[in-house]
Amino acid sequence: MTKKIFRSILCVAAAVLLANLVIVMGCLYDYFGSVQETQLKDELRLAAYGVEENGPNYLEHLSERDYRYAWTPDYRLTWVASDGTVLFDTLDSAENMENHADRVEVREAFAKGESSSVRYSTTLTERTLYYAKTLNDGTVLRISIRQATVLALVLVMLQPILLVAILAVILSAALANWMSKKIVRPLNSLDLDHPLENDAYEELAPLLSRIHQQRQQIAAQLHSLKKQTDEFAQVTSHMKEGLVLLDNAGKILSINPAAQQVFGAESSCDGQDFLTIDRSRDLHLAIQTAAEEGHGEIRSERNGREFQFDISRIESEDAFVGTVLLAFDVTEQAFAEQNRREFTANVSHELKTPLQSITGSAELLENGLVKPEDVPRFVGMIRTEAARLVTLVDDIIHLSQLDEGAAPDRETVDLLETAKDAASALGDSATEKGIHVSVSGESVSISGVRSFLHEMIYNLCDNAIKYNVENGSVEITVVRKEQEAVVTVKDTGIGIPAEHQSRIFERFFRVDKSRSKASGGTGLGLSIVKHIAQYHGATIKLQSEFGCGTTVSVVFPL
Repeated sequence: MTKKIFRSILCVAAAVLLANLVIVMGCLYDYFGSVQETQLKDELRLAAYGVEENGPNYLEHLSERDYRYAWTPDYRLTWVASDGTVLFDTLDSAENMENHADRVEVREAFAKGESSSVRYSTTLTERTLYYAKTLNDGTVLRISIRQATVLALVLVMLQPILLVAILAVILSAALANWMSKKIVRPLNSLDLDHPLENDAYEELAPLLSRIHQQRQQIAAQLHSLKKQTDEFAQVTSHMKEGLVLLDNAGKILSINPAAQQVFGAESSCDGQDFLTIDRSRDLHLAIQTAAEEGHGEIRSERNGREFQFDISRIESEDAFVGTVLLAFDVTEQAFAEQNRREFTANVSHELKTPLQSITGSAELLENGLVKPEDVPRFVGMIRTEAARLVTLVDDIIHLSQLDEGAAPDRETVDLLETAKDAASALGDSATEKGIHVSVSGESVSISGVRSFLHEMIYNLCDNAIKYNVENGSVEITVVRKEQEAVVTVKDTGIGIPAEHQSRIFERFFRVDKSRSKASGGTGLGLSIVKHIAQYHGATIKLQSEFGCGTTVSVVFPL
């Protein structure tokens, strides 16, 4: 602003200076020109009077004395006859001069009595002023003088004018610099944070008032915007779903922590191209589809987990401004869907096998194809398969109840007493295989469902007996460890191969299917154990080595 004011003042000063020079020179030129014209007329009248009184002798007298207007050496007198012939000239011989009848001032003098004219040189640097007057005898006396034109004066005065102009410009520049700083100094010291407290110029009061109002409006808008931004960040930062906002060029406008974790991005990736955090072709095609058609979706895997990506087009006033991408972690959902499919297939298979056995045996008996002595065996097979079928259905119903969270009211349950009851219920099975079952530890009580806890320990012990070796052992211990109660079932059985240990709590999973069916297992016992433990907030720990036995610990929080 200082430079602009400086230039303005300097230009005004220069313009004023130039205008003054032009005006002064014009006025002086006009003044001296008019003075000279008056003198020229006076000289002509004197000369005319002399000629009329003395005749040609007056002019000859001037010529003989070589007077030639010594007091005004630039004057020239010419005497012209009525036919235009030059009778006398103070600067040249009359015989050598051409006829002057066609000269403007001479012609008009003959017509009007007096006349004047001006003629310029070819270079326009000089002009000649003529005055002519008719004498009593009909002749014309003309006087002339040469004058420098304005252009000539300018050329002559150019050097001093330039010197004066340069000095004036330097002084004007210094003055303009001082004035511009003086004008701007109060403006530079304005406190725009408190506009109404300034007293620089009265003329600025409306502007400062307007600035104050604008600052208040901007502050309110910024506060509202910050509040909305904070609320948006607060909401998105606690979202389980990943959220990414992209502009119409594919630049990241916003990304929440969940999305950063999905794509392995840094928090400082705002403003970067989406390609910097993900280069998968399928996802970019889905984003392009959403930009063109309004919506796109894709399911793909990231970091070992499965995600559903939903992308939608964002418009403002019917113009495409960007896209919003939501990432849903559907790993558990996909796993549950897979488990349901497997469960359905397994249930169908598990129900079909005993039903086929029962149907086959019944058909043989019905058609009399069984020997009388074998009838009891076939009837026993039907009873065994029916009992297995009932057990399977009961386990399925029990699992469904656990999945739905349906359970009796909780009560205080002594885990040691429950373990003893479960071991006692399996006494006959253990005796048949020569398995020694022992229960030890301390009395620890928890809040839970007694029947569920009994079934959990019963299933663990039942598995330990079924998959044990002849004359093996099963040890059940109940201990308190700080704020935890631990129930451990340890056997000396066949153990579980390492590659199957992560799946033994899945429904219908069997390491050795032939051995499981021979022992009457349904494949749901350990799955029920897992669900009961989850219901009580407990965790299960498994230690097993193939051929050396298995140890299962259930840890309850107290």
